[in-house]
Amino acid sequence: MKAFVFPGQGAQYVGMGNDLPTSDQVKQYLDRSSEILGYDLYDVMCHGTLEDLKQTHVTQPALYVHSLIRLNAGDVGQSDIEAVAGHSLGEFSALAAAKVFDFETGLSLVKTRSQAMKEACDQTEGTMAAVLGLEDEQIENICDGLESVVVAANYNSPGQVVISGSIAGVEEASAKCTEAGARRVVPLVVGGAFHSPLMEPARQALAAKIEEIQFHEPYCKVYQNVHGVAVFDPSEIKANLIAQLTSPVRWSQTMQNMKTDGLTSVTEVGGNGKVLTGLFKRIDRTLEMRAI
Repeated sequence: MKAFVFPGQGAQYVGMGNDLPTSDQVKQYLDRSSEILGYDLYDVMCHGTLEDLKQTHVTQPALYVHSLIRLNAGDVGQSDIEAVAGHSLGEFSALAAAKVFDFETGLSLVKTRSQAMKEACDQTEGTMAAVLGLEDEQIENICDGLESVVVAANYNSPGQVVISGSIAGVEEASAKCTEAGARRVVPLVVGGAFHSPLMEPARQALAAKIEEIQFHEPYCKVYQNVHGVAVFDPSEIKANLIAQLTSPVRWSQTMQNMKTDGLTSVTEVGGNGKVLTGLFKRIDRTLEMRAI
């Protein structure tokens, strides 16, 4: 099985627009993107600072557009893609690649998502931290045992889980994870508590937008974050996408399920090309891997 995977926040880089082809087709994508967003996205992608590109309402559209231009400019046909998945924001790129919705619809959803997440972050302070070297269940039990808001938010690979929640909750959980024998606990520089209950206002705003849109059946397997298994039913895909903002990203489970389903090659599409292939290498270095 040939899988194409799409990264989320963290895969952006300064000058990412300069690496895009300069064809008429690409120009049309970029012009349409600026119309939908209301600002010159390409200018930010070419000339924005690292700080500019870290802003949630910029990062998410930039990665979505970057990924889909890279996919379409790479002469990738439908027959080349047997499965797709995306990490957090990348799930929108994956669904567009699988023709669940078109490019413009996906970008309008990403615009709503990024703005809603920014507003939720402004409303309630939160943070995240990566926990290395503990079993998933240990981390879950630590989070469950605290009164402050903190949850396991990203299951990135075996032995690497990101926790998310209130500042007090993440600090307390980080200390307890260290006491429990975590190899490292690394605070993350993020705008808020993504994939935690603190994103509920953003989930509601995104849900209202998603419910307005007709989703189509994908032409390939779609592995979604909320459970990591292949989905084809449009109504289920829609429900999972709504749940995603306050649910954990089960990327480790996604990778393992893909392997069980016969995964042979992984193509990372967009961003710096290093994030997701790096995670796949942690579970199987024999897989054929590339980035476009």
